[in-house]
Amino acid sequence: MANDFLPITAKEMRERGWEQPDFVYVSGDAYVDHPSFGTAIISRVLESRGYKVCILPQPDWKREESVRVFGRPRLGFLVSAGNMDSMVNHYFVSKKRRTQDAYTPGGIAGKRPDYAAVVYSKLIRKSYPDVPVILGGIEASLRRMAHYDYWSDSFLQSILADSRADLISYGMGEKSIVEIAEALDAGIAVKDITFVPGTVYRTEDISGIYDGEMLPAYQDMKREPALYAKSFWTQYINTDPCNGRVLIEPYPDGSYVVQNPPQPPLTVAEMDAVYALPYMRTAHPSYEAQGGVPATQEIRFSLVSNRGCFGGCSFCALTFHQGRTVQVRSHESILQEAQTLIEEPDFKGYIHDVGGPTANFRQPSCQKQLKVGVCKNRQCLFPKPCPNLKADHSDYLALLRKLRALPGVKKVFIRSGIRFDYLLADGNDAFFREMVEHHVSGQLKVAPEHISDAVLHYMGKPRNAVYEKFCKAYAKHNEALGKKQFLVPYLMSSHPGSTLKEAVELAEYLRDKRLRPEQVQDFYPTPSTLSTVMYYTGIDPRDGSPVYICKNPHEKAMQRALIQYRLPQNYELVHEALCRAGRQDLIGFGEKCLIRPRKGEAFRQGAELRQEKHGKAKDKAPQKAKTGKKKTIRNIHPKKGR
Repeated sequence: MANDFLPITAKEMRERGWEQPDFVYVSGDAYVDHPSFGTAIISRVLESRGYKVCILPQPDWKREESVRVFGRPRLGFLVSAGNMDSMVNHYFVSKKRRTQDAYTPGGIAGKRPDYAAVVYSKLIRKSYPDVPVILGGIEASLRRMAHYDYWSDSFLQSILADSRADLISYGMGEKSIVEIAEALDAGIAVKDITFVPGTVYRTEDISGIYDGEMLPAYQDMKREPALYAKSFWTQYINTDPCNGRVLIEPYPDGSYVVQNPPQPPLTVAEMDAVYALPYMRTAHPSYEAQGGVPATQEIRFSLVSNRGCFGGCSFCALTFHQGRTVQVRSHESILQEAQTLIEEPDFKGYIHDVGGPTANFRQPSCQKQLKVGVCKNRQCLFPKPCPNLKADHSDYLALLRKLRALPGVKKVFIRSGIRFDYLLADGNDAFFREMVEHHVSGQLKVAPEHISDAVLHYMGKPRNAVYEKFCKAYAKHNEALGKKQFLVPYLMSSHPGSTLKEAVELAEYLRDKRLRPEQVQDFYPTPSTLSTVMYYTGIDPRDGSPVYICKNPHEKAMQRALIQYRLPQNYELVHEALCRAGRQDLIGFGEKCLIRPRKGEAFRQGAELRQEKHGKAKDKAPQKAKTGKKKTIRNIHPKKGR
């Protein structure tokens, strides 16, 4: 059969001559057959192994029959909330509902339920109680064990227990889903599929588990949050396939949720094979009448070159989801995809991005990782680069040069972000120079996140001095090349460890650098990140020390307003924040002040300034002999002056 979209209706299934699918993939996203979408990758991988896969995008969760479109699948249902956690997709950090959904035709919000993976799974169970249900995607992956849920402000059990699903395929899933499919196809009951790496299952019998590590029980963690901090750190240091152990989480009904170690990272050949599958590279044509799927615009002319990240930012879930070992595609694979982009009629000569979670990671941080796994007791870049770190941009630079040389390519941008401390760790600045010369579109977005070393420590980010060094080097390269390009820093307010004191320090930094951020990101506690555990427990899981947590909505508003202190609508919040922090010295008319005083304060401070000025002038004036004559003191009218 010619290359085509996978079926999303019973009619399309029958047109392929299928009477029954092997798998039905239920997704909270619209169907976009592009390798930037998990649904597309998993379904195409299964298709390449000979399995019949039908896609059921955004079923109506209010109607039970919506999951019966294709009938009973031969092997099982695959369920994903989509490319995002459904709660992040639905709500701002303020918990106000978003009005748009980039993963839905026309950008319309409300086409998936809250906690979508749980809702879809329960819906399937009503119609097909004995058909295997396998959860996947980021929502299931990050909720695979007991976790804190910001939106309900509660401690939830594993998504397996809430959803009544049989298995979770966590992480990227290409290898584990094939092993699951082959086991089911061989007639193995889903309850007996307990041996696949990269999966989580529920059982009442753990007698066959060897060398497993028992985590604190769910009910104990719910009662005592400090135990959750301890449990999460155990999970965090067991995210590597070489040295990760089986983890066991007890539940009050006598069952256990068991997590197997992750799947090994994909080799270059395996990555190439995944991205060479016959994707249509766009959204299903049935969405065109509704205006298409907005998310496709971001990735249409972009290239994925890597996955995984050893950056270790505390607020990021990549360590927990993709792992710390960087996996890459070959130059040939990426160039072949680039040629496909060039041949598209709408291509204007601009490749929007060549990267991944961190664009300038094109190799594992050290060769040791591939043999014995990542270190459990240290990070690759935090608090400073590990002595074993191999910082080398030569491969990435060679790739970018090849892409720039392709006929039809005018410009190749890097927009997925670079890790500036890794860039500085490379003794050869050839990549830095060429990045500035060829791959910046006037502004380079970077993520220092904050400038207070105290807050950066909790963020898992390098000290501010490292960012300052990067800024100077960036300016130097621009000057040498005769360019005038700017840095756009991403900044975060209210992260654990940030008090009003640190928020004021950040505002002063922005004042001194003459920066006016257009956007500010409040810290968003998403499932299974170190920062979220700090937010919930008030404990740093890395060492058990207490952490200041900003949870009061008004204080959060003040910290956010300080970053945009110049905006008139933020005046009252900034004024209150400065007073609370004891920094009234920043309210006034001096060049170091953030805001001017209120009207009443203006007269009082103005009078004080005039008196201080008069006093200094008097000190400088020559002293006259006293005559004993009384001076006349005139009153100063507050409105008319003298």
